[in-house]
Amino acid sequence: MNKLLATLIAGTFAVTTTAALAQTAAPAAPATPAAPAAAPAAAPMAKSDDAMKKKTLKEEKAAKKAAKKKQSAEQHKQMQKNSASASSPMNQSNAVKKPVKTTSTAPAADAAKAPDAPKK
Repeated sequence: MNKLLATLIAGTFAVTTTAALAQTAAPAAPATPAAPAAAPAAAPMAKSDDAMKKKTLKEEKAAKKAAKKKQSAEQHKQMQKNSASASSPMNQSNAVKKPVKTTSTAPAADAAKAPDAPKK
């Protein structure tokens, strides 16, 4: 019941506020310009000012874009530097290991080691 009462009061408030705003009078007369003759003379200058503003805005946007691009390139370079490691495949000259050639024969080396082993 309390929720219903609160909803009815809120609805009544909304309706009366809307009705009050709808009944407000518009301004009696629009304001007249101070110097109507000066406006046409200033129009060409205003156009050139607008063109200058647009040109400077384009230059500013281009400068911001270049700075952002440079910053992202520096960040990328720093990430590459930080992620590089000595065991990285990119740093290795040969990814495939080649067998190492030795001058001694393997069976002779094993035979020399055999007498050193303790016997049971």
